[in-house]
Amino acid sequence: MHATYFDFVNPAKIRADHPIGEDFLLFAKHTSRDELFAHQDRLFRKMLLRAWKTPFYQKLWGAKGIEPGDIDGLKDINKLPTYDKSDIMASIDRCPPFGDFSGLDSYPPNEQPPVKFHTTSGTTGKPQVLIFGPKSREVQNLLLARLYTLQGIGRGDVVHSVYGHGPINGGHYIRESVTHWTQAIMVSAGTGVETRSVKQVQMMADFGATAIVGFADYIKKLAKVAREAGLEPGVDIPVRTISGHMGREDKSAVSEMWGGAACYDWYGVGDTGAIAGEGPDQDGLYVMEDAQYLEICDIDTGEPVKDGQSGDMVCTCLFKDDVFPIIRFNTHDVSAVRTGKSSLGLNFTRIEGFLGRSDNMVKLRGINIFPQAIGPLMEEIDSFAGEFYCQVDRDDAGRDEMTVIAECKSNEIDKLSPKYEALLKEKLGLGMKVKLVSVGATSETTQVDVRQKPIRLVDTRF
Repeated sequence: MHATYFDFVNPAKIRADHPIGEDFLLFAKHTSRDELFAHQDRLFRKMLLRAWKTPFYQKLWGAKGIEPGDIDGLKDINKLPTYDKSDIMASIDRCPPFGDFSGLDSYPPNEQPPVKFHTTSGTTGKPQVLIFGPKSREVQNLLLARLYTLQGIGRGDVVHSVYGHGPINGGHYIRESVTHWTQAIMVSAGTGVETRSVKQVQMMADFGATAIVGFADYIKKLAKVAREAGLEPGVDIPVRTISGHMGREDKSAVSEMWGGAACYDWYGVGDTGAIAGEGPDQDGLYVMEDAQYLEICDIDTGEPVKDGQSGDMVCTCLFKDDVFPIIRFNTHDVSAVRTGKSSLGLNFTRIEGFLGRSDNMVKLRGINIFPQAIGPLMEEIDSFAGEFYCQVDRDDAGRDEMTVIAECKSNEIDKLSPKYEALLKEKLGLGMKVKLVSVGATSETTQVDVRQKPIRLVDTRF
């Protein structure tokens, strides 16, 4: 028999372990925390078997003197070391070109599943190889579709996606999620390089886009391009829902730019797929705990922190028992568990969302500054045009200083810098310089027109 991708996918079994739509709401409301842990433990034990057959984990865990019998299920997960992208890149260097983390060699040749190959965008360095097995890929697709469904996207919607394609995973992942697990119509426009911005807004008007998915920076830009083209967002383009990566972006500002559309945040990385996302209550991001085991760990010590305290997100994908097991992957993205009860009555943990990157964090006079968080703070000033970056320099005396270079819509740029500096000092408790420039002047540095995630930090110290 000629085996295909579809022979390795059992949709009914996937839905049984990871329900979607109304079935998910029932599961999340009526499953106790003890029952949820038992569900997680069952999946973890199965994945652990695959991991022990994978050279990457044999090396990682063996170096710590850990043997298979030492880990008795999910309760012992803290005995295992974390790893991060640098370990994956070392694996690729050690065993080029695909590394030794896929686990494909653990299968007999006639039982090896087909794989999907993509890469990360390379935002934090060289693009990383991503390998997905059919079963785990479809679970990832379902998890994102579950979030879209929770946010009101489904049958009758026209979804306009501005995620990139090529070898990058993003656009392909989004397309599969929408087309495989929702009944919405998908328009894969891609980035402004793939489809010019002015063409994109015309497509949105022509096809009646009701939802936009992508990164907040480019979605905001499209609203400006639409108006320049004589198209009014919310009227000529009937968008009612925007789902993407808001971080601490001012969602009310994005909503206003798009005619009052509801804006939702979700979080995930290329390796793991969707980890958490907002629901209709917009009260924190619900961790998809039936599939993702998320720890918040101290940035310096790696130890778990108390709820409400910020730290690195360390993720274990409980469903990845076919290809590329992911156990205690340190994303170096920072968040915190949101305390209190869900107004929706869901028994799933909520997090604050993406607060910044610990490896992109700047420490000035004892205060941790996340460059991505600077922009949303400046949104309070009407003249801020939305684009910026932070530059860190070290003077001859060894003192570090940060300068924020921000685009300004006003004709009185020279007079407004003190207003911006006062706002940031009030919000951050730290003085820093603000250099205001004309609209479009930061684009060469931020690369906002060609990157899904614009550059927000230029560090000249090293």
